[in-house]
Amino acid sequence: MIGVTILGSTGSIGLSTLDVIARNPEHFRVVALTANSSDKRLAEQCIKWRPEFAVMVDADATERLQQRLKHAGLPTTVLTGIEGLQQVAALPQVGYVMAAIVGAAGLLPTLAAARAGKRVLLANKEALVMSGQLLIDAISEHGGQLLPIDSEHNAIFQAMPPHHADGLDQVGVRRILLTGSGGPFRTRPLDSFDKILPSEACAHPNWKMGRKISVDSATMMNKGLELIEACWLFATGPERIEVLIHPQSVIHSMVEYCDGSVLAQLGNPDMRTPIAHAMAWPERIEAGVAALDLVEIAKLSFEAPDTGRFPCLRLGFEAAQAGGTASVHLNAANEIAVAAFLKEKLPFTDIPRVIEHTLEAHSVAPVHDIDTVLAADHAARITATAYIAALS
Repeated sequence: MIGVTILGSTGSIGLSTLDVIARNPEHFRVVALTANSSDKRLAEQCIKWRPEFAVMVDADATERLQQRLKHAGLPTTVLTGIEGLQQVAALPQVGYVMAAIVGAAGLLPTLAAARAGKRVLLANKEALVMSGQLLIDAISEHGGQLLPIDSEHNAIFQAMPPHHADGLDQVGVRRILLTGSGGPFRTRPLDSFDKILPSEACAHPNWKMGRKISVDSATMMNKGLELIEACWLFATGPERIEVLIHPQSVIHSMVEYCDGSVLAQLGNPDMRTPIAHAMAWPERIEAGVAALDLVEIAKLSFEAPDTGRFPCLRLGFEAAQAGGTASVHLNAANEIAVAAFLKEKLPFTDIPRVIEHTLEAHSVAPVHDIDTVLAADHAARITATAYIAALS
C-alpha cells in the first residue's frame, strides 16, 4: 500500500487520480488531500477517503473546513497555506505525490516533494517551466523520481528507450513530435478572435480541463509551456522538438529514431491513462478508460501549427531558446493575462501582447536558486499587470 498525497485534489487531475485509486484500492491509500479554497468539496473528499491530513491554502476556507470535519467527526488534521502544502508533500508515510496544482502556486510544494525523495507525478508543468534545473537536480540528489502526467509528455516517456537520460544521441533518438489538438479555435476566422468569450475558450473539443489550462489550449500557450517542459524532462533543446496539430487527440505524442522508426502512444483523450501509467510504472493497472476504437475514429490527421494564428506558441519557442528566467517571465505574464481574460478585463487577442511586452521588458538571467525564480516571477507579474491596466 503506497501512501499518496494529492496536491490539488478538487481539480480535474485530482478527481481523475482519486478515480484511479478507487479502482486499485489494494495498491494505494490516500494520506493527504489539498485544495485552494473549495472547502465544501474537500470536506466531501475527506469524508469519503478519510485522509490523515487535509490542506486549504486560503485561511478563511481552512476555518470552514475545520468546522465541517469536526461536525463529521473526522480525525483528519487540517493544515493551511503553502507551508501546509510543503509539509504534506514531504510526509514520511507518503511515497507518491501528485503535483496537480495549477500554475506557479504548485512550485514550492513540488520542490518539497522532490527534496523529500518522493515519486513526483508531475501534472503541474509550470514547476519545470519555472525551475527546470532546480527540480531536476532535487530529484537526482534526493533519490526521487519524476514521472510526467501531461498526456503528451507521458506519451513521449512511454515511447522513449529506458536510458534516454544518457542523451538522445546515445539512445538513437532523432527528434520528439509533440502533438496538440489546436483547441477550439483551430479553424475559427481570425477576424473574430477579438470577440472570443471565456466560455468559448473553455469549451475544449476533446478534453475536460480546468478554466486556465483550457484557455492555454485555446491560445496554444500550453504547447509553448509543454515544449519547455519536454526540454527538461528529456534533456534536449527546442530544435529537436516539433509541434504538430492533431485534432483528434488520439496520438498523444511521438518519438522518431535515427533508423526512421517513429513510436507513438495512442489512447482516448482521458487523463486517467497517463495517471494510471505513472502511478503503476513500470507495471500497468486498470484506469477505467474505454478501449480505443480505431475503426470508429477512422481518420487521424496532422497539420503544421500557424504561429500567426497562435502567437503564444512562437513566444514559447523563443523563451525556450533564451533559457534562464525567460520561461519564468513567460509563465508569469501568461497567468496574469489569462486571469484577466477570464474576468473579461482583457480581450483574447491581447493575451499574447501582454506576454510579449513582459518578455521584452525583462532581461534574461541565469537561474541558480529558487530566490531568483521567485523574484523573476514577481517582477514579471508586476509588469504584466501594469500593461493590462494601460491597455484598458
